[in-house]
Formats: sequence, C-alpha cells, structure tokens
Amino acid sequence: MKQIALYGKGGIGKSTTSANLSAALSARGLSILQIGCDPKRDSTRMLMQGKFIPTVMDLVRTKGEAALSLSDIVFTGYNGIRCVEAGGPEPGVGCAGRGIIATFHLLEKFGALDGDVIVYDVLGDVVCGGFAMPMREGYAQEIYLVTSGELMSLYAANNICKAIQRLSSRVKSKCRLGGVICNARGQPREEELVAEFSRRVNSTMVQYIPRAHVVQQAEVNQQTVIEYSPESAQAEVYRSLAGRVMGNTRLSVPTPIETDELESLAREFI
Repeated sequence: MKQIALYGKGGIGKSTTSANLSAALSARGLSILQIGCDPKRDSTRMLMQGKFIPTVMDLVRTKGEAALSLSDIVFTGYNGIRCVEAGGPEPGVGCAGRGIIATFHLLEKFGALDGDVIVYDVLGDVVCGGFAMPMREGYAQEIYLVTSGELMSLYAANNICKAIQRLSSRVKSKCRLGGVICNARGQPREEELVAEFSRRVNSTMVQYIPRAHVVQQAEVNQQTVIEYSPESAQAEVYRSLAGRVMGNTRLSVPTPIETDELESLAREFI
C-alpha cells in the first residue's frame, strides 16, 4: 500500500490536485482512499458530484464516537474512490488537528486504512501536532509539497520541509519528501523558480501543473478534470502526475533553507 500526503498553503489548490490525482490513479484500476484533513471539508467534494459529505468531527459531536459505523464516515465517490472528511471543531472552539486524530483512530478501529493508495490532503499553513499526525505517526510515508511560485506559498512549503526533517528521525515516523508539485499561478519564470527551490531543499519538482480554465469549468460542474474533460491537456497533466507518483523512488530528507535565502531566491526570479 502506498500512502502519500499532499501538504501546502491554504488556497494553493491542494484539494483540486488531490482529487484529480485520486481520479487519475483510480483510472489505473487502483483502489483509492482519499482523506481530507482540512476543516474546510472540501477535499473530496469534486469526487462526490459536488456534495459535502458529513465530517467525522461533526458525527462525533452529534452521534458520539461509540455509535458510529464505517458507513457513517466512508463514502464512495467517482470511480469507486472512497472518501473521508475529518472536519474540525466549531468555529472559534478547540483544535482543528483533533479531527485528524479522531478520524485516524476510527478508521483504524474499523480496519479501513487499506487499498492500493491512500491520499491524505493536509493543510500546511501551520504544521501543528494534529496536522503533522499523518507524518508523525507513520501514516503518510511520501510527502508531496503543493506550491506556486508565490513567496508565501514557498514559505509554507519550506516550513513543511522543516517538519519532515525533524520527524524523519523518529522511530515511528517513516515520512520522506517525495517531491514538489508546482500548481502554477501564471507568473513569469514560475516553473524555473519552483524547480530551483526544489533542488535547494534536496528534492525535485515532480510535476508542473499549468493554470488552465478547464479546472474552474470542471469545478462549477462539480467534477474533477479527469471526469469532466478526460481528453484535455490538463487531464493529461494529472495522469502524468499519477504516473510519476506511482513510479517515484526518490524519497529524501529535505534540507530547508533560511528565510533570507528564500527571499533572495524569490527576488532573483520574480
């Protein structure tokens, strides 16, 4: 079983990338489980025809953990992809990371952490204990950073590198950096910048995803690009990403760079 996690700054297109990656992997005949680890609960929406599925945290609050069954928390979406949303606390109360912890404990209890590939879609603005759990507890073994060429997106990616570096020495943790995914915003020299950032943190850019209008078209039609426009160039990009992830053997302990170096790098390209 291959367990991968996509981390990145909020709003960078992590969930869109995750859903399209899962859809492309499922087209290879693989059994896929996608777990949304973000309180926004939108990771799996395009795999579920636009439906927001109940989150584990909401169900724990309303029913109680002891009363939950596997069918309460796991939903089958596009092409048989199993979908789970961890959710979070009520606004202004509690820790969002608790939703991830509760979700993993329940999935383990039901023996549901299985399949050919598990895709964890994780918020990466801050890598607190809860959000770091997929890495810290040995669930996610390959971490992919989703970033653009924007400075704050790279800053968040660099912070996640620090977390991977720190956690990679733990006995229980098996996490390594699998690579960087550039989800482009259309900046000049953006691909070059992200490729150079990847090199400096001891990794590679595994895929460049160009900005394309078909992504928004697919989303307003409540589908992934893979489902909405399978013959499009953008769908081929996501299929390429799926192939590279499945064939990836270059896993590394990252070497995060200092903020001054990151800013200097950004000035050089932007």
